[in-house]
Amino acid sequence: MTSHLVFTVIAQDRPGLVDRLAEAIAVSGGNWVESSMARLGGEFAGIVSVDIDPDSLGDLHERFDALLTDGIAITLRSDAARAEAPSGYAAHLDLVSQDHPGILRQITKVLNEHNVSIEHLETAVVQGSMSGEKLFKASADLRLPDGLGPGELGEALQETAADMMADINLID
Repeated sequence: MTSHLVFTVIAQDRPGLVDRLAEAIAVSGGNWVESSMARLGGEFAGIVSVDIDPDSLGDLHERFDALLTDGIAITLRSDAARAEAPSGYAAHLDLVSQDHPGILRQITKVLNEHNVSIEHLETAVVQGSMSGEKLFKASADLRLPDGLGPGELGEALQETAADMMADINLID
């Protein structure tokens, strides 16, 4: 039986960071399963999922501790069995709005009120192509709870979109 380990990593961005993580995992006998990583504000940040034999966890922890001395901070989240696949509808949300504080809060409030899980979220502030004004963009993969259809969620999101003059598309 293998343990499922999830950890976050953050460090000042520089070449070779992912290689250092991959080496520590591979040398310890772990299997890199999935990850999401990005450069944000000059920092490198990510979340990684690994399967590893429980007897090798100590070795991996030691290798991660050694990375800390090089400014690579790793926070372990779990040493448990892999979670079951989620149920419910999968949907994708795209949002574009003139940038202003609170946009994400307004959207996440609607999602929370409908018990929707965010499985993946990316946001950015970009210059508008025509006006040059700052635009807030968000893209999210969602998991709707059993019993909630995309149409019902779409209506609630459109009400919020109208209030904040945003363009929201929900694709199921």
